[in-house]
Amino acid sequence: GAVMRYDPANPRWPERDKLVCSKGHAGPAVYATLALRGFFPYEQLKTLNQPGTSLPSHCDRNKTPGVDMTTGSLGQGTSLAVGMALGDRLQGRGSRTYVIVGDGESDEGQVWEAAMFTAAKGLTNLTWLVDDNKKQLDGCTKDILPIFDLAEKFRAFGFDAVRVDGNDVEQVFGALTAPVSDRPRAIILDTVKGKGVTEVEQSAGNHSMTVGPEVCDRWLEELQGKLREL
Repeated sequence: GAVMRYDPANPRWPERDKLVCSKGHAGPAVYATLALRGFFPYEQLKTLNQPGTSLPSHCDRNKTPGVDMTTGSLGQGTSLAVGMALGDRLQGRGSRTYVIVGDGESDEGQVWEAAMFTAAKGLTNLTWLVDDNKKQLDGCTKDILPIFDLAEKFRAFGFDAVRVDGNDVEQVFGALTAPVSDRPRAIILDTVKGKGVTEVEQSAGNHSMTVGPEVCDRWLEELQGKLREL
C-alpha cells in the first residue's frame, strides 16, 4: 500500500484508491498483484481463463475481488476512470484513481476525448499510466499507426507528463509519488513487451502466446537466474 489505499478485507471500501486497467487484456498482471496483496488465495491464479473462473482474460469487477472496473473494449476504460475520479471529487472523497492505457489502445479517439476532459476538469486525482511498449495486437505501432511522442501529446492536452523506464520499478514509484501538481499527471512508461524473458522479448508475435509446461519451466528458470543475480 505504498502508493494506493485499499483494504483486501473490504474491496469495495468507498474511500479506497481505484485502479482501472483500460488495456483489459493485461488482467493477469492485475490478478497476480491482487493475489500477492491478499484479495484472494494465490492458488486461485491457476484457474485463469478456466470454465467458471473468477479470473477471466479481461478484468471484470463482478467476478474478481479488488477489480474496480470491467474493461477490455479498448479506450472505454479511460472514460470510466474519468467518471470515477470526477465522482470521487463530487462526493468529497480524497481517493485517487489510476488508469493504465496501452499505446496501441491509444489509436482509439475515445482515449483523447477522455484525456481532454481530464485536463479540462482539472482532475488531479486521476493519474494516467501509458504503456509505451511500441507493439499492438498485430504489429508495431510505428507501422500500424505511428503515435509519435506521447509525453508531448499529453502535455499539449494539458497534463503534467513525464517519461520513465517502465521496466524499472523504482522509476515508476518515483513518478507515482512525486508531489501533485495543479495539472493531471500522465506517466509514459517506456517498456519492452515481455521484459525479462529473452525469447518473449524477441518474438514478433508476443501479444498473445500459448505456453506449455516445458516452455514455462524454461522461462521461469531464466527469470529465477536473473533474480539470483540481484
